[in-house]
Amino acid sequence: MKFSSIFIIFFLFSCSNGTFNTNNNKSYTSKGFALIYDENDYQNKIISTKLNPNNIEIGHNQLNKNSYVVITNPINKKSLTLKVSKKVKYPDFFKVLITEKLANELNLNPKMPYIEIEKRVKNKSFVAKKAVTHSEEKNVLTKVPITKVKINDISKDSQDPSKNQYANKYSIIVGNFYSKKWAESLIDILVNEDINKEVFKVNKLGKNNYQLLAGPYNSINTLKSDYFKLNKYGFDNLDLKKTK
Repeated sequence: MKFSSIFIIFFLFSCSNGTFNTNNNKSYTSKGFALIYDENDYQNKIISTKLNPNNIEIGHNQLNKNSYVVITNPINKKSLTLKVSKKVKYPDFFKVLITEKLANELNLNPKMPYIEIEKRVKNKSFVAKKAVTHSEEKNVLTKVPITKVKINDISKDSQDPSKNQYANKYSIIVGNFYSKKWAESLIDILVNEDINKEVFKVNKLGKNNYQLLAGPYNSINTLKSDYFKLNKYGFDNLDLKKTK
């Protein structure tokens, strides 16, 4: 099936509400998966520069070096405020490059290292010398995504997040459809494009409102593989959601 046919079906019968903002002069937040630094990724040219694995460091593909950010594990609400160590190239699927030491500090799930990242603009309420500080406070942030993947309903459940974070699974929201028939027709097309039919599911959200999902996934590698397949065929504004 040609790319154009998939593209037309998706945009005629789905309702996308994604937003994108490239104004670097404003604060923003982004939700997604972190890439945990591995020396092999540099050797294989997956990333463009090195980080020091013995330090708490982050690299970003859009934010400049020394930009202040708050990086948060929304499952346990642990966060750190720190500077971007380097501007670095890495696959667009990921939100940020971090060292394993930082991942451990936030108690991230290494299989699904989901994070929130917020750029901070220095003002009267933000003092630079307080960088690299822990916070148990949950901030209410304006959602202005800086990459194409967004994640919904990530931290609404679990009375004991430290025990449940490793059980979290995630699904790709392919799109919302007016008709179940059109959602199922798209499944048939995508199966022909080398994606397993078993990963797809159509949920009814309301009258004339059906959501097509792929997943759930409990591994970043399998999720990333199907995400890239969908992205390849024109679905470049995909959302993710946590599922039980």
